[in-house]
Amino acid sequence: MTQAITEVRDGEDVEHADLLRFITCGSVDDGKSTLIGRLLYESKLLYSDQLAALTADSKRHGTRGADLDFALLVDGLAAEREQGITIDVAHRFFATERRRFIVADTPGHEQYTRNMVTGASTADAAVILLDARKGLLTQTRRHTHVVALLGIRHVVLAVNKLDLVGYSKAVFDEISAEYRAFAAALGIGDVACIPVSAVEGANVVARSERTPWYEGPTLVEWLESVEVDDGASTGPARLLVQWVNRPDDTFRGFSGRVVRGTLRRGERVRVLPGGHESTVERIVTMDGDREQAVSGHSVTVVLADEVDVSRGSVLAALEAPAEVADAFQAHLVWMDEHEMLPGRRYLAKFGARTTGFTAEHPKYRIDVDTQAHLPAKTVRLNEICVANLHIDRPVAFEPYRACRDLGSFIVLDPLSNRTVGAGMIDFATRRTANLRWQALTVDKRARGVRNGHRPCVVWFTGLSGAGKSTIADLVEKALHAEGAHTFLLDGDNVRHGLNSDLGFTDADRVENIRRIAEVSALMVDAGLIVLVSFISPFRAERALARSLVESGEFCEVHVDTPLEVAERRDPKGLYAKARRGELANFTGIDSPYEVPRDAEVRLDTTAMSAEQAAEAVLAKLREMRVLGNY
Repeated sequence: MTQAITEVRDGEDVEHADLLRFITCGSVDDGKSTLIGRLLYESKLLYSDQLAALTADSKRHGTRGADLDFALLVDGLAAEREQGITIDVAHRFFATERRRFIVADTPGHEQYTRNMVTGASTADAAVILLDARKGLLTQTRRHTHVVALLGIRHVVLAVNKLDLVGYSKAVFDEISAEYRAFAAALGIGDVACIPVSAVEGANVVARSERTPWYEGPTLVEWLESVEVDDGASTGPARLLVQWVNRPDDTFRGFSGRVVRGTLRRGERVRVLPGGHESTVERIVTMDGDREQAVSGHSVTVVLADEVDVSRGSVLAALEAPAEVADAFQAHLVWMDEHEMLPGRRYLAKFGARTTGFTAEHPKYRIDVDTQAHLPAKTVRLNEICVANLHIDRPVAFEPYRACRDLGSFIVLDPLSNRTVGAGMIDFATRRTANLRWQALTVDKRARGVRNGHRPCVVWFTGLSGAGKSTIADLVEKALHAEGAHTFLLDGDNVRHGLNSDLGFTDADRVENIRRIAEVSALMVDAGLIVLVSFISPFRAERALARSLVESGEFCEVHVDTPLEVAERRDPKGLYAKARRGELANFTGIDSPYEVPRDAEVRLDTTAMSAEQAAEAVLAKLREMRVLGNY
């Protein structure tokens, strides 16, 4: 019989050997929440007021008649109670005398794969439930695939609802054999299979007399005894810096968490990604200095030398430092309603460091049911893909399977800052140590001086038929007359050559603008005033174009024409085709146009002629000192 379990409560001083984080997952109605509720109940984990609330909730929302519905202890959301399913990740903390636990009850529905990934990302072990009457289902396989992908190597299969098949040993043995073979094919070698009945409490905490043929551990005994070693406690030291600690001018330390290995006083370390070397002079904690700090400890490190260390840096053992790169192959899990668009600039948060990044077209999308590799141009909500990533600046990293903390990142939308995805690094595709900027004698400023004006991108955006190309042509004509060195990139013209391989899906539109943004930046380096006339419907890509040049070298011009006016002009007959359904993904009809918020120039073409609009752009360029002495 396992030791009595007690819930971890604020203010209690309970010491335990270690902490196990685990998840529960399974198909809908397999009994995940009931299992956790039964575990807490039978282990005397509930206060009297919690029992009273459970009794009342069971009467109002329960599915067990007059009996307690243990699932309600975990299913806290109103929507879950009404539907009888889990849609969020519910966490619970408890402890035995042998171990502390954090359990995450994750959703069973396919559309909540992102929630399961969230719960599994920090888990050391997984409890996968299935209904003994149904055997292995698609969801069972899907969850096992995700568990394997996220590097969880300790799995227990809880064959639940065994009471509904008469506690049949034959049923249990058949399911266990099938699952072990399936898990082994995914590289999961440590699999325990336990016959349970969450409703009746069989083999959850106490052994059941109904399964005399089963000689293995109960679920709690397995959780107490499973040995988890993810490699974090071994290997070379890594400390992820969260904060530069300078309370006064006499102390400068670097606060953070040791994410791998053991950091010792007197050890030589390398600061990454910078590469400076120093020695650990002190390891400071609230309880005084230590001689060493092991994986999981949060400490402040004082170095012997004045070296450049900032938030997000990694202090790594000198003899075996982490890698540094700015391009990776990674697994991406997409968590947003809006699909991931290759070439679009997102933000990636690596530990405490945030940097911009773009993803190439996915190499493949993973079918989480079969593990098959499927072709994909984009990645949608709850999908997982493998793609190459390019980030704005080098970061220190480890492959995800070697170190979760240095091998994982979250993806943020740069405009809203909401989390839209998560990633796991496989390996670097380009080492920054092998690349250097080539120094050039003739630079952008030298070319600008020769040309007699500052280089600049003048970016015309607006609906089809707004008049962008007409106005841009008039502006270039005037600039040319003044002796300026210019080049006009027009959307239609470019699609005849450089971008002839692209269509008009959102993904292709993003790539279309990404290429033009890069070309525009090169032309600015050449000292030119480059005029760009593209619909460019998305703010994110226009922001990318702006970010590629220096401040004062980008002028966004919104050619603001109402849809009905542009459609009435319809010089190419495109709106008419779009209305007839002959032209898909047409901006303003069935594809959105995101109006600029802070354009340098807004041209209301219903109130001014093309010539007046061109003069307004030229006036702005003079105000920005693009024209005149340089």
